[in-house]
Amino acid sequence: MVRVFHRERAGRPIRVLWVLEELGQPYELTTMTREEGGGEEHRARHPLGRVPVLELDDGFVFESAAVCLHLADLHPEAGLIGPLGSHARALAYQWSVFAPAELEPPLMEAAILAEADPERAEKARRRFFKAADAVAAGLDGDGYLIDGRFGVADVLVGHALSFTARVNFPEELPGSLQEYVARLLERPAYQRARERASAAPASA
Repeated sequence: MVRVFHRERAGRPIRVLWVLEELGQPYELTTMTREEGGGEEHRARHPLGRVPVLELDDGFVFESAAVCLHLADLHPEAGLIGPLGSHARALAYQWSVFAPAELEPPLMEAAILAEADPERAEKARRRFFKAADAVAAGLDGDGYLIDGRFGVADVLVGHALSFTARVNFPEELPGSLQEYVARLLERPAYQRARERASAAPASA
């Protein structure tokens, strides 16, 4: 059985649940308190005590992009990632890495420093919107990032973009990206993942 380790009020683990729901795969969800997440037992799963962590029969995997890509690889019949060696697969890697590397850091920096260092926060916002514009260009009026078909890259990019609402980002996303994110978050698999994450009690 697949198990996902989550932590109270953590945002990124829902991406893994979303992919699992899209795949229709059964899984167990273990939601830890913050104290449990920093404990020795969890650090044996993730050296920094973070989430999400995926447990499979052959071991643990962490980093949400890596976990989501691996799950898509395990179930190619679901069509969430292109065939091995294809350009579509390369683009799935590209956008899946782009989300945590280029979208999330400036977004989080801008939100955290909004009051403490407005000048630095503004520079971070500009970096974020430059990256968001790259996503809009990648969509090029299409519904999804790769070949007009929903895939694992949309999970990672769309969820990262949705953080603007979670952190009360003062500027709105461009209209095309608002529509893209809204369409993704309306997917039944995302709704099930969100409900599962919200309903899961902490283990202590």
